[in-house]
Amino acid sequence: MLMGQFAALLDVSVTNVALPSIGRSTGAGAAELQWIVSGYILAFGLMPVIGGRLGDTRGRRRIFIIGVSGFVLASAAVGLAPVPIVLIAARVVQGLFGGIIGPQVSGYIQNAFPKSERGRAFGGLGLTVGVGTALGPVLGGLLIALGGPAFGWRLVFFINVPIGIVAVILARRWVPKLEPSKDASGRLDIAGAVLLGAALFCVLFPIVEVNELHSGWVLVFFAPAAGFLALFVRRESRLTHETASPLLNLKLFSVPTFVTGVAFAVVFFCSNTGIPLILSLYYQNGLGFTALQSGLGVSALALGSVLGAPVAGRLVPRIGRPLVVGAVSVFFAGTIVIGVVVQSRPDLTDPATVILRLALPLFVLGIAGGAIVTPNQTLSLMDVDPRMGGAAGGVLQTAQRIGSATGQTILGTVFVALLGSAVVSRTEGVPAPHVATFADALGLALIVSGAALTLGLVDLRRTRQRA
Repeated sequence: MLMGQFAALLDVSVTNVALPSIGRSTGAGAAELQWIVSGYILAFGLMPVIGGRLGDTRGRRRIFIIGVSGFVLASAAVGLAPVPIVLIAARVVQGLFGGIIGPQVSGYIQNAFPKSERGRAFGGLGLTVGVGTALGPVLGGLLIALGGPAFGWRLVFFINVPIGIVAVILARRWVPKLEPSKDASGRLDIAGAVLLGAALFCVLFPIVEVNELHSGWVLVFFAPAAGFLALFVRRESRLTHETASPLLNLKLFSVPTFVTGVAFAVVFFCSNTGIPLILSLYYQNGLGFTALQSGLGVSALALGSVLGAPVAGRLVPRIGRPLVVGAVSVFFAGTIVIGVVVQSRPDLTDPATVILRLALPLFVLGIAGGAIVTPNQTLSLMDVDPRMGGAAGGVLQTAQRIGSATGQTILGTVFVALLGSAVVSRTEGVPAPHVATFADALGLALIVSGAALTLGLVDLRRTRQRA
């Protein structure tokens, strides 16, 4: 199940590295390239709650296999796409199927493991989230270097096909069905799904597109989002009260640990996915790194996540929420150290030297990130009724996707705004004329990314008061 989750998350981050090659190979313009990324993010963010409910009512293994199978077919279609419009359409379909995979994994952990063992299981999931997000640029750069500029970007999507096929085969052999309980209705609340989908679209679309469109008019989408969300809550409240199979049982939000975890996920994922983006911009636009060098520049972050997530999964049952707050403190300190290291030698452009200087702080940042994602997932779902595990996991993943999109937008905007009129590098191997300006922009953007620390400390205080 983690293999399927890995493939879906990898495609959130891997595409950014492939965009230049896609543009040169297919003739896609700037707007089309943006939609290759945005289409997937929007579709991926719309589906977790719906997918979670389907898993709760139709069986997690069944929905997981459907999700991975659809994702594999869509990935193949993306890799074979002859023109940009086909590629964009296939990416949207890929995102829709990818979005229903995650809730099945977290919901399955809720059902299959007792509380005492969930920490270790969520450690595997946290490792997958961290590595899938951080490894994307590295793997993308390697595949593009392997396949060349014309075919390498297609390998980025074809790699999902064997991973997904193996995941489906093993799911059929190894994953018990764990069918839903007899009191679970199989009816899907279609009207609720439409209202929620419209609300999430109106939230995600302006966040994802505001940079590309260079206009604040897209923010007007937030107004209908509030209306759709109000109608959705009203409908689900009525269905919850009538026990009439709501899409989202609002009793979930009476669980304090779940509400806290969802809020924390939004804020933390702003930093967790925004930092690799601004580092990539710094490497390629400022220092003139190749896609492969840029990917290697964040590889220490991925390695740290690999080590941090499973260890945190074992510790969280004993330490609890203070583990999250401690990890956030280390994460914030790590961002400051990265900024200091860059500022100490802002004129340094040699790829090997830059990567080695940042390796240790990025490694620590990765350990802290892995030690945040896993415990927060475990603690958020700890008190949730396992029968609602899929829907709860869907809400948590939607929060992560909103946080990711918001973080990439905010940190990317801050970075670009601080650059002002600075000229970016147009040739691989040739740094930008004013490298120090890029170092300043990176340092200030990293400071902005530390906002999760405040919420973590507030959460610790609330947790102690409840205790």
